[in-house]
Amino acid sequence: MPKNQRSAPVYLQLARGLQRRIDAGELPAGTRLPSEPELSAEFGVNRLTVRQAMAELERAASIEVRRGVGTFVRPPVTRVSITVDPRSQRVDIGSTQSVPLDGGPGREPDFDGERIVAVRPGPSGRHDQEAAAHLRCPADELSRVDTVFLQGTAAWVVNSYWLLTARLPPDLGPSDSLGNVVRRLSEAMGITLEYDWRAFSAVGADVDDADTLGVPTGSPLLVREGVSCDATGAPVLYVRRRIRGESARFVLRFRDGAETGPCP
Repeated sequence: MPKNQRSAPVYLQLARGLQRRIDAGELPAGTRLPSEPELSAEFGVNRLTVRQAMAELERAASIEVRRGVGTFVRPPVTRVSITVDPRSQRVDIGSTQSVPLDGGPGREPDFDGERIVAVRPGPSGRHDQEAAAHLRCPADELSRVDTVFLQGTAAWVVNSYWLLTARLPPDLGPSDSLGNVVRRLSEAMGITLEYDWRAFSAVGADVDDADTLGVPTGSPLLVREGVSCDATGAPVLYVRRRIRGESARFVLRFRDGAETGPCP
């Protein structure tokens, strides 16, 4: 064991020991971990140390605490690779592709698994003001459409779209039905949306996003945001997507059919 690990606090040593057992398959996914008193007795530490070790493993997404039930080893995270073609990513529909993390065959993007959760005319929050600046219009002329992308039954992306209220389809509202919201907006406006710009960043989940995504507040989220425009370059739609940080990666492929590998 490296010297810095031997001199680490006891709770970190315990967390690392349990993590090694999880990684080695000695504690497979779904296994219920012993209780705090049982772990305390097994490792000769107090219950506070056990609690601190469990908190570290929970932050590392290695275990899941189910209140009133117990603590369980989490299954490996399924990560979706979002492929962006840097040469032809102009159209705002069908521009991403999901593939399994293990390199298996690709599948079509699951954007039809998008659900509208709220439509808010005249929003006035910080992000709403930013959207107004990007779209070059007053915030009270905009509406915000909030949606989620589902992976199975779980939300893994929270989306917000801003556009002029006058362009909003009159029948658009919260619904349990699934569909492609950008496609619906584009068709309703009679506009083929093109990318103006896209930016990538990382944030901690706020209270609302954490609740929607089922993650602790402050969990890392990948943010993909930008403006889509019409054929003349006039801004039409501002989008801000917040993606669970452990479940996605963005991949830029610069040659058709090229395998990814080491690059300088």
